[in-house]
Amino acid sequence: MSARYRADAFFATANPTVFIASTIVIGSFVAFGVVLPETANQVFSEIHGFITEYFGWGYLLAVSFFVGFLIWLALSRYGSIRLGQPNDRPQFRFSAWFAMLFSAGMGIGLIFWGVAEPVLHYQHPPTGEGGTPEAARQAMVYSFYHWGLHAWAVYVILGLSVAYFSFRHSLPLSIRSIFYPLLGNRIYGPIGHVIDVLAVFGTLFGLATSLGFGAMQFNTGLNVLLGVEVSPTNQVIIIGAITALAVIAVVSGLDRGLKWLSLFNLFLAAGFMLFVFATGPTLFLIRFLLDSTGAYFQQLIGMSLYTGAVEQSEWQKDWTMFYWGWWIAWSPFVGIFIARISRGRTIREFIVGVLALPSLFVFAWMTVFGGTALHMELFDTGAGIAEAVDADTTVALYRTLAELPWATFSSAIATLLIGTYFVTSSSSGTYVIDALISRGAKHSLRRQRVIWGITEGAVAATLLIVGGQQALNSLQTGAIIAGFPVAIILLICCLSLLRALRREFDVPGVNPTLG
Repeated sequence: MSARYRADAFFATANPTVFIASTIVIGSFVAFGVVLPETANQVFSEIHGFITEYFGWGYLLAVSFFVGFLIWLALSRYGSIRLGQPNDRPQFRFSAWFAMLFSAGMGIGLIFWGVAEPVLHYQHPPTGEGGTPEAARQAMVYSFYHWGLHAWAVYVILGLSVAYFSFRHSLPLSIRSIFYPLLGNRIYGPIGHVIDVLAVFGTLFGLATSLGFGAMQFNTGLNVLLGVEVSPTNQVIIIGAITALAVIAVVSGLDRGLKWLSLFNLFLAAGFMLFVFATGPTLFLIRFLLDSTGAYFQQLIGMSLYTGAVEQSEWQKDWTMFYWGWWIAWSPFVGIFIARISRGRTIREFIVGVLALPSLFVFAWMTVFGGTALHMELFDTGAGIAEAVDADTTVALYRTLAELPWATFSSAIATLLIGTYFVTSSSSGTYVIDALISRGAKHSLRRQRVIWGITEGAVAATLLIVGGQQALNSLQTGAIIAGFPVAIILLICCLSLLRALRREFDVPGVNPTLG
């Protein structure tokens, strides 16, 4: 078999330009982070600091605009338009669809930050004195803000646009398709390749760094349960196991492996939340949820535009702007995956299902876990959760569970959830990278998915072994920097989608991508 034939066979479904360019970019950044971790961390931190200092206000305006635009779109006449042909119906039942989108969007992040973030805001609020009842109430409001409507709006903008142009107008399942009304067939040239390479970069490094940090927390869980040593060696073993399971799920397909694993995650997470709700300060949590939700909606506009100009503190940059940059950097991954599983749903159903319902679940989760920890800090003596979180955020959840009944059982459930959510996140990301590499195809060779699934784990393991947490931090910051041009792409999404919807609605039967 000739080398030419083997190369043609390998690139039968892959885009050679995107594949090769992505490989070079990823390899270069990994080498930089591994060989010179301190330099990489300094360079990326300075670039990120420059962006947040001079353009952070733009992040705030853009993400707030996305929320308003989506609410208007859901209530508008365009809400009834189907993401697909008129007779298409959803491929997945609502429960499976919601489970998969939530697993990809932020399932693992909530487990990690569900206790840690409210407690950190309680200790170190942006204004006022920490450690007070008012600080506790505001801590939950800030947590809702960072994980609620604004975060999911970023995903919805990109996912909705990709789904609309791909399923309704038969364009590739790729970000480049969003630009068709503006660029026409030029999306298949260098501009489209650059967009896809940027998406592959953000997706792979976002997943790799999350996999590395997740391995650290999973290692902490095993230490609490079984006394397993917290070490880079054990964390690399964990990454290897998670990667192997993720590859199996990817090979099994969406209808089998990933769908059922996502449903398992959702039901286990809901059961876990109910357990903590029942064994924790139940009445307090009910009242705290109502208080916090009311305060969140009362302060929503003010928080959305708050830059800290008068206080001149770093809190806004360290928290809100970091989160907005991170959600934007992750939007190609999460948005394309949600688009992939959403064919046949209406625009209104998509917005409600991906914006409103996950936000409500987030509010409940943050209140149950973060509220339980705050109750212990406010009303119980000797809990010591705040001090533990300040020293090591990976122990936040386990330290809280230790104060509740059946601590060993609940800690085991938490550790299992961390592992299974990482499997679904890794699998979802592999599907997205594969779609970007495969010209937006809905189906591709299995070996491509296997290659990229292994690559995610290999990058995370390499960074841990050679550069440790500092290398992971630098690559995470690098991925967030990539979110800056993605923010511009998301604004173009709104313009392009609105132009196409108006043309379709006002001129029935006209394809806006071809007209």
